[in-house]
Amino acid sequence: MPALTDPRDRLIVALDVATVAEAEGLVERIGDAATFYKIGYRLAYAGGLALVPRLAAAGLKVFLDLKLHDIGNTVEEGVRALADLGPTFLTVHAYPQTMRAAVRGRGTGGLQILAVTVLTSYDAADARDAGYALSVPDLVAQRARQAAEAGIDGIVCSAVEAESVRGVIGPDRLIVTPGIRPAGSALGDQKRVMTPGEARRAGIDHVVVGRPITGAADPRAVAHAIVAEMA
Repeated sequence: MPALTDPRDRLIVALDVATVAEAEGLVERIGDAATFYKIGYRLAYAGGLALVPRLAAAGLKVFLDLKLHDIGNTVEEGVRALADLGPTFLTVHAYPQTMRAAVRGRGTGGLQILAVTVLTSYDAADARDAGYALSVPDLVAQRARQAAEAGIDGIVCSAVEAESVRGVIGPDRLIVTPGIRPAGSALGDQKRVMTPGEARRAGIDHVVVGRPITGAADPRAVAHAIVAEMA
């Protein structure tokens, strides 16, 4: 992957809010402190997909975190439709058939497909409850290897697995990490977390931060501080 020329691109602000108007208000308040925004289920289902081309037209990058997983044809056609909106990243779950279909559907317009290995809200007990025989680190490594074989552009994983994932996927694929919490922030529902500085030192390309920024009295200042910490 090409080196990032703007350090702000390493921070992806999660617009996990209820309405498009609220999301647009946050983007305005954050201003030039951030260049990259994530739209997940909550906002997408509330009309947020229409926000993608508007943000892209404003020179901002968009991460569509929709975690697609379905039969191959459905995933392929879904990815093809979403690519036309102009996002930079799109997530799918790291199942081999799903990943191969997403790669077929991404086209040539620059959309990068990220594979979600194991959710950062999962720990060993959660993985066992879900029926996985492998440990979380082993499951992450297996799915990262399958993603590389499928031609996926990057991996979504916990920062604590970043080093092992990098060893599997090599230097040319992205690692994107949610569950990042600045020092002193509440963990919320995250269980495998790091601070922004720790994540950068672990070789993470992009960090996803939501509530510590969007819930702050001054989200612009918090975004600035996170970028500075990673730099």
